[in-house]
Amino acid sequence: MFIHNFKYALKTLFRNKMLIFWTYAFPIILGTFFNMAFSNIENSEKLEIIDIAIVENEQFKNKKILKEVFATLSDEQNEDRLFDTQYVTEEKAKELLQNKEVIGYLIMEEEKPKLIFQANGIDQTVFKYVTEEITQNEEMVNNLAENEIKSEIGQGNYNLDYEKIYQNALEKIENEESKVKNIANHNLSYTMIEFYTLIAMACLYGGMLGMVAINQNLANMSSNGKRVSIAPISKGKVVLSTCLAGYVAQIIGLVLLFAYTIFVLKVDYGDNIPFIILLGAVGSLAGLSMGLAIGTLIKSNENKKTGVLIAVTMLGCFLSGMMGITMKYMVDKNFPIINKINPASMITDGFYSLYYYDTLDRYYFNIASLLIFVVLAIFISYISLRRQKYDSI
Repeated sequence: MFIHNFKYALKTLFRNKMLIFWTYAFPIILGTFFNMAFSNIENSEKLEIIDIAIVENEQFKNKKILKEVFATLSDEQNEDRLFDTQYVTEEKAKELLQNKEVIGYLIMEEEKPKLIFQANGIDQTVFKYVTEEITQNEEMVNNLAENEIKSEIGQGNYNLDYEKIYQNALEKIENEESKVKNIANHNLSYTMIEFYTLIAMACLYGGMLGMVAINQNLANMSSNGKRVSIAPISKGKVVLSTCLAGYVAQIIGLVLLFAYTIFVLKVDYGDNIPFIILLGAVGSLAGLSMGLAIGTLIKSNENKKTGVLIAVTMLGCFLSGMMGITMKYMVDKNFPIINKINPASMITDGFYSLYYYDTLDRYYFNIASLLIFVVLAIFISYISLRRQKYDSI
């Protein structure tokens, strides 16, 4: 019964012309327009050394890790240095920023780094991400030192050299490879941001497959749903096989999009193709589960459900940077909670982590976030389905 319903659901999905357009044709058409509009930017734009300023106050002087990392990234003897850093007073930093001699400056306030910008852009984003990584490393050093102190005290050793313990923890972190890729002298693909959000959109548009799949099993939405409701069969198996058919159809669409962008549009996704495919597969599952949730929560006809799903998808893609590459940074800066729960932003951020970082910590964090989103969406769908009752069928 499971295999039979799976085949039937798959055939039904592929016969839905509107569904095929939005999940297969539309992302390819949009990708073509992206390539036509931004192809010249690839050849003309280049990420040069970034001019920044740091306010050298007493708090900054006490931040050993912050000082040493920025000194390394700004070393003039290093041809691949990322920053050209000026160490100045706060008044001078404001003047440099006002005169656009730097893209922003860092100032320590209440023992925390604060970044000041006048505009948003890719340079500002790099400055922000580097600062975040340094801050995280500093927290790691403090945690290592604190654990070492607790361990020594637990063993009855109260004669501690706190400076030596902190220095040992610092050396452990310094010996690790930098997480941030230095791409100062390589062409930075601005259009890759658009293609990342395009893939995110394609993943979330697969939600229509999930919504159509669940509608086929709702008695108030289709004749098939009425038959399922009264048939002496396992409703769970029917719903699961239908959703699996939707996921398979969605993965096929994603493969077609990847093939088109790689072999026709010549998009270079780098050396992390397996991780990109994994992220796309998990993102597709998130899109499918979102479609299930909307399909079960909204008590209306299929057209209204489709409209809501498209609106939610496009809003998520907009906030993740699809309609403007600085939008994601603005949202992260002013309303960070929004992109924490935005699956489109989770997908694009996962791609950013592969592009900018040598480690996969941030990438796996986004994978985990997407899986949590999937579990929550499916749980909501399950609860909603259990509560649905009909006076007559």
